[in-house]
Amino acid sequence: MKKTYKIEVDCANCANLMEETTRKVAGVAAATVNFMTQKMVVEFEDGQEPARVMKDVLKACKKVEPDCEIEL
Repeated sequence: MKKTYKIEVDCANCANLMEETTRKVAGVAAATVNFMTQKMVVEFEDGQEPARVMKDVLKACKKVEPDCEIEL
């Protein structure tokens, strides 16, 4: 399952770091963060609950940029 989320990210480098970090979260099959459109596309592994996985994604992204916001 693939879902798109609105994300608030301050710079292209932070977007790249968040993308790398998101890919390492359990339950995430693939992820892309687009700084220009302020969107994050996450593909979830089969059987994963997107809401639960995205809570972990948000925690991971806040380690990269503490004021990061993702509209869940």
